[in-house]
Amino acid sequence: MDTLRQQKTANLIKKELAEIFLFDGPNVYDCMITVTKTNITKDLSIARSYLSIFNAEDNDAVIKSVRANTKEIRYRLGQKIRNQVRIIPQLEFFIDDSLDYIENIENLLKQ
Repeated sequence: MDTLRQQKTANLIKKELAEIFLFDGPNVYDCMITVTKTNITKDLSIARSYLSIFNAEDNDAVIKSVRANTKEIRYRLGQKIRNQVRIIPQLEFFIDDSLDYIENIENLLKQ
């Protein structure tokens, strides 16, 4: 169970990361990236964000590219939220495949 502070910080990070990917996604990664969920540890030091990737030929290549640019993304996040948190958390990115899972179930049900 997350505390209220964890939830507020996670929502803030999710919102700001979404803005970063909204403006950089089509230009840098040649696809649309959506932040679907963000979890943060109890000590607010690590934020785990789940990304949905649309219009990409290879999702694994995109997530590797995002992970390679983690330092730059963290820097830009820090510029946006530096007055609201004391420590900018380390960022970890994962693919959110829940939409693919739902689509697969719908296809199985249609058959």
